Amino acid sequence: MAPRRAPPAAAPPVEPSLPALTFDEPLSWRAGKAIPTAELLRRLGALAAELAELDQEETDKASLGKVAKELCSPNLLGHKDRGVRAFAAACLVDVLKICAPDAPFTPSQLKDIFTLFVTSILPALSDPSNAYNTQHMYVLTSLAEVKSVVLITDVNNSEALLLHLFTIFFDIVSGSAKASTGEQLSKNAEFHMNEILVTLVDEAPTLPTEVIDIIVAQFLRAAATGKAKQNGDSKADDKQSTLEMKELPAAYKMAEFLCNSCPEKMSRYISQYFNDVIVDASSSGSISKSGDHRRSSINDDSDDEDENSGPTVVDLRELEKAHRLLRELWRASSQVLQNVIPQLEAELSAENVQLRLLATETLGDIISGIGAAGPPPAPPMDPAAYPPVMLEEYAQPTAPTNILTTPMSPQSFAQAYPTVYTSFLSRKNDKSPLIRSAWTTAIGRIILTSAGGIGLSREDEATLVAGLAEKLNDADERVRIAAVKAVGGFGFQDIITKLASSGDVNKTGSVLCSLADRSRDRKHAVRVEGMTTISKIWGVAAGEIAAGNEIVTALLGAIPSRIFYAYYANDQDVNVLLDHVMFEQLLPLSYPPLKSKGIKKANGESQQATDDSFDPNTARVERLLILVRSLDPKAKKAFFALQARQKTFRNVMTTFLTKCEEYNGGVMDGNEKEIKQKLTAVIQWLVALLPDSLRAGADLWKFAKMHDRRAYHLIRCTMDPIEDFKTVHKAVKEFAKRIEAAPGAPAGLLETMIPLIYRAGSIMYNQSNLPAILEFSRNDAKGLGATAHELLNEISERNPDIFKAQVKDLCKLLVEAAPTATKANDVGSVKTLKSCAAFAKKFPDDIPKDKPFVQALVAFAKFGSPAKAAKHAVTILISTTARKEVHARDLLTWATKDWTYGSDHYLTKLACISQLTLLAPTIMDEFHDPILEITSQQVLLQYRTEPSSTDRSWVDDAAVDAECEAKTWSLKALVNRLRVVTDPASAAELAPPVYKLLLTLLTNEGELSKTASTPKHHKSRLRLLAAHLLLKLSTTKAFDAQLSPKSFLRLATVAQDALFPVRRRFIDKLQKYLVLNRLPMRFYTIPFLLAFEPEAHFRASAATWLKSRARALQGPVGGGGGALEATLPRLLSLLAHHPDYSPEPADLLDTAQYILFFVSSVATEENLGLLYKYAERVKQARDALDPSSENIYVLAELAMAVLRKWEARRGWAMQAYAGRLGMARELFAKMPDHKTAQETADKVFLPEGVEEGVEEVVRKGEKRGKRAAGEG
Repeated sequence: MAPRRAPPAAAPPVEPSLPALTFDEPLSWRAGKAIPTAELLRRLGALAAELAELDQEETDKASLGKVAKELCSPNLLGHKDRGVRAFAAACLVDVLKICAPDAPFTPSQLKDIFTLFVTSILPALSDPSNAYNTQHMYVLTSLAEVKSVVLITDVNNSEALLLHLFTIFFDIVSGSAKASTGEQLSKNAEFHMNEILVTLVDEAPTLPTEVIDIIVAQFLRAAATGKAKQNGDSKADDKQSTLEMKELPAAYKMAEFLCNSCPEKMSRYISQYFNDVIVDASSSGSISKSGDHRRSSINDDSDDEDENSGPTVVDLRELEKAHRLLRELWRASSQVLQNVIPQLEAELSAENVQLRLLATETLGDIISGIGAAGPPPAPPMDPAAYPPVMLEEYAQPTAPTNILTTPMSPQSFAQAYPTVYTSFLSRKNDKSPLIRSAWTTAIGRIILTSAGGIGLSREDEATLVAGLAEKLNDADERVRIAAVKAVGGFGFQDIITKLASSGDVNKTGSVLCSLADRSRDRKHAVRVEGMTTISKIWGVAAGEIAAGNEIVTALLGAIPSRIFYAYYANDQDVNVLLDHVMFEQLLPLSYPPLKSKGIKKANGESQQATDDSFDPNTARVERLLILVRSLDPKAKKAFFALQARQKTFRNVMTTFLTKCEEYNGGVMDGNEKEIKQKLTAVIQWLVALLPDSLRAGADLWKFAKMHDRRAYHLIRCTMDPIEDFKTVHKAVKEFAKRIEAAPGAPAGLLETMIPLIYRAGSIMYNQSNLPAILEFSRNDAKGLGATAHELLNEISERNPDIFKAQVKDLCKLLVEAAPTATKANDVGSVKTLKSCAAFAKKFPDDIPKDKPFVQALVAFAKFGSPAKAAKHAVTILISTTARKEVHARDLLTWATKDWTYGSDHYLTKLACISQLTLLAPTIMDEFHDPILEITSQQVLLQYRTEPSSTDRSWVDDAAVDAECEAKTWSLKALVNRLRVVTDPASAAELAPPVYKLLLTLLTNEGELSKTASTPKHHKSRLRLLAAHLLLKLSTTKAFDAQLSPKSFLRLATVAQDALFPVRRRFIDKLQKYLVLNRLPMRFYTIPFLLAFEPEAHFRASAATWLKSRARALQGPVGGGGGALEATLPRLLSLLAHHPDYSPEPADLLDTAQYILFFVSSVATEENLGLLYKYAERVKQARDALDPSSENIYVLAELAMAVLRKWEARRGWAMQAYAGRLGMARELFAKMPDHKTAQETADKVFLPEGVEEGVEEVVRKGEKRGKRAAGEG
């Protein structure tokens, strides 16, 4: 049998083969045997399709060797057809993907491949309409997702490729490499580009500095674009429909994405970038770079820094660029600055001022979240906006207009870098004013932006606001201006909610108070900024004030008063500035718009007016009344004084225009010399009231030579009292445009002419305003009735020409409001009566004389309440009616019949008697006895109010009781009886009893009773009234003689009364009469007794007034000088007999204060010799009041000592006065003989040591005067 065979052995298992690339068509060719492009495209397309289907993990990578070799051949990579290159690139990225991580290429081949990608394929993405865009996107997507792009870092000299890649990507997304079709790049493409760049930053061992430059340049390039758009210098493209940038540019976002995605690496790169710029430039502060020895200089601040130190101009330019970038990087990616911020802290402590300035500005903007494009535009603050801005409008959030200028901070800088923040705050006290100015601006921005939107704690905000307030009072004017401008950058809501947190405008040390002080700054540039800013704030806030917002009113309501205080500085620059703010900020000429359609709101938006009843005159008058109501008495006096000059300026400007027409541009037919002289005189008068008189004079002569008849007509239109406001406003605007466009007009002509037009124009008191003022006085809308009446009275007195058109309406109101025996009139009627009475005195023929109106006047005279109504009604009645004697007799009969204290209308009857005594003297003899009985026996000598220990020394006018008022009317009646006496003999006979009564009131401090039974508040009122009445009597020459020198001394001491209201009202009345030239010159000595006035503001106001009067009364020194110089001997006599005079040295030094007050107000270098001569003349005469007294000689020597010390302190050279001077005979008598005169001249009356003390008095007085002049 055959042997059994063993079973066959099992076959080994066969491993399954990986899918391989099946493509086997050639892609390369020999020279001269090129594959046709179409065929090549087909083959590459087929290859690309197959490669796309292969999986990286399940593909035979060896099968790709032949294809990989052919794909990287120069024939394909450098093919002229872009389709061939696109398909080849698509195949190559797939080969890289499948063979990853080992690319089947040599380093040289990889360089060629990435050169193709970077220079041809990826740049083509900028044109999405390209026929091969699909392949281009495929390459981009593969490089991003597979991250095969990192291979670019393995090639030799990859820096150039990286730089090109970053550059082209940023160019594509920024649009600078966009195709002509305008098709936008897809968001998908932007996403993959971002991924590629992030991969490169993460994986590359290092990036070239040029690449970092490209990245950071995107922040600055976008910021520059944003700033250009903000300034209106860039045209909107097809994507940006407006000039404002609503979102960040794509290139900016790409750079931002890189920084935020790779914070650690980018932080190192950014730190190195700044090291290259900041450290090098900082080191050049002591070592100059070769080749550039120029040094930068900032405002020649050589007092602060060494002029030979500091970076060069080129270095500084690079530093500024780097610091701008810092601002934007903080907004975009604050994390990358963690190594750079400490370098800024080092700069804050650098010796060089430029470096500290850059660091301060940069940190301020960083904390505020302000980027390289700069701060956002200031919020609209238009005082002329209508409807006026309201706070609720600000409560509505608005979308940012420009994303690049919208403050945005990613985190709290103070919390992230507390030491740097503290160091920044310490720059508040930097020795350089430039740094303090920059710090102040920065603080304003931090407060305004709430630290870039992050928010400030209450304590931090209070600290910053206090710092801003402090800088408003900095010693350097540049810092103060920076602080004012910082406040000016705030919107209305921010001012109320942030800046006002430190206090209202009257709270010392608050931002608002310090800002108001700048309106009286000693530097003109600061005054302009300060007054304009604070005025604009009130102009914007006027809407809320009118609406009754108590918070806004409490905070800002006193601004107008603070502004008009500047009037008392008596400075021509200040007065012109007041003209501008009054008509451009407080009461803008353009407020409200004359048409009600298309009104522009305060927030810059426009709206269509829906109220058909819109009346611009009512809106304008409401603003005017609110302004006047907000003024305190001192400011109101200044405001009315500014308006009162309108008539005078109108007359002078009318004369000026007439003389210009006669001058005829310099071509005159005859009387050339006379015409020029008259024109010169008018111009000299005008320029004396303008700041730069020489330039202003040249401008006015140029205007005369222009001989623009249309301009003449326009100026006359602005001044014509019959023109309405619309016509005046249009004339002002046309005149301004005409002068600006005039070819021969000098640059400053309009600047000279506008203040004159403001002063002469019928603007404030315009006839268009009067009906609205009358309506407010009638209906008391918004509580403005009393102010309207006050304004009407002012207009009737100062500008009666404008008042004529409305007087009939006022009279109708009086007829309607006439009282009866049982029905009282309303209080407002009294002010209407006062306005009509003031008008009736000047224009009696223009007052209606119809029976109803006359009956109404009689009713007011009998039953008017308060009693002043009767006074004004009698004035109108006697001034205008034909049967005045009949009316006067009837009224006196009614008033005196059965008059008893406390009966019906007894005060009205007294007022009626008092006024008729003045206005109807011819019939007074018939009623002399009953009137004397009533006023003296029943009123003045009776004491019905028991005094009490709790009595106040002074009460307000509204609180004056009936008995005090009755005595007031009785005293006035007695004095009025005297005032109408014209015969000197009768005056001498009737005056003594009245003068004795008045002087008794002064001597006894207002007491008439022998038992001292008059209440304190009665006595203060009565002695003030006695002083007023003595002043009034002294306006008549015959009665002035009745006031003896001793009586005059007693009257003068009222200026030193224990009660301020008495002093103040007495001086106010005195100044009023002196300005009107109604009092003799001896009364000018009284204001000098205010040298020791405890109320500083009152004393300063009096000093300003005296200086103003000294200039107004100034005369040629050779002719005896001005009027005030001649009052020095009178003042010395007054002081010699003053009850407080004492010959003790210490007391004499106090007396020297009075003389110094005189000298500081009156003396100039030109008249100093004249004053000295007057002092010498006192020593050459005898005291006519007390011949045995030597007081006048002591004071004469004291005055000479003060004058000598004043001369030395001022550095003046006294010129001896050689003329003869007269002396007041009632005060100074001749010496009895020559011997006595010689002995008096040789004797020294001034005690030893006093002259040395005078020097200290003068020194302190001059210092106080300078401080008062620079106050505020």
